[in-house]
Amino acid sequence: MNNAIHPAYAPVVFRDRAAGHAFLTRSTMTSERTITWQDGRTYPVVDVEISDASHPFYTGNQRVLDTAGRVERFERRYGASS
Repeated sequence: MNNAIHPAYAPVVFRDRAAGHAFLTRSTMTSERTITWQDGRTYPVVDVEISDASHPFYTGNQRVLDTAGRVERFERRYGASS
């Protein structure tokens, strides 16, 4: 890659503050803050609000919507139009 036109691609730690989960990957993102990782090296850290550790879809804590009862509730409330 040409250094003049491409950003630096280096190891970065992404930390999910809500779940207390962190993972090391390579990215073009940078940060002034650093963290010492499990291997003893220091890497820039980027705090994220949600990751696979806290997202409801991945954790199984998603809400199940009752779509079958919505029509009946609407018809009860406002009357069925024939």
